[in-house]
Amino acid sequence: MIFHPLSLDDALIIELTPKVDNRGKFTRFFCFNELKEINSEFNIVQINHSYTQRKGTIRGLHFQYPPKAEIKMINCISGKVFDVLVDLRKESSTYLKWQCVELSRDNNRIIYIPKGFAHGFQTLEDDSELLYFHSEFYSPDYEGGIMYNDKQLKIKWPLDVSEISERDMYYMNIEGNFKGIEL
Repeated sequence: MIFHPLSLDDALIIELTPKVDNRGKFTRFFCFNELKEINSEFNIVQINHSYTQRKGTIRGLHFQYPPKAEIKMINCISGKVFDVLVDLRKESSTYLKWQCVELSRDNNRIIYIPKGFAHGFQTLEDDSELLYFHSEFYSPDYEGGIMYNDKQLKIKWPLDVSEISERDMYYMNIEGNFKGIEL
């Protein structure tokens, strides 16, 4: 595993290094010893899988408030996505900044998203699947979300939106309502 810092404080791309031979490839997705070097408090307590049928679908932007704020590691196991993370940590030097990363089955990347970030993605191909590794259990009482098309964030989604859930369509806008996350 090779760790590459992103422009947002504490966020990383983890480059996986598969072993390839005539049979195919073998890739390690998780190593406690290597990950504790970047964050000693990251323990996986839940693994989720999403399947998105249509290209252009948006999921997000989701997060959990403290005390259930979570670290996430996300890998695309099929298809391709435009993955977006937004720093919502009030005291961060990159507060309300966003960054995108393309994740695909073939590019051997995992995105490491610290606590206090919102996350979402748009599918760039039909039949895209993601694995999510979480440091906290899902807690509906602590969930939150930001509108995918928030005017202050100005995220440049690459495709027209083909699908979005009703829940994701009515999240709050940052302007006026959002106070940031204090960890």
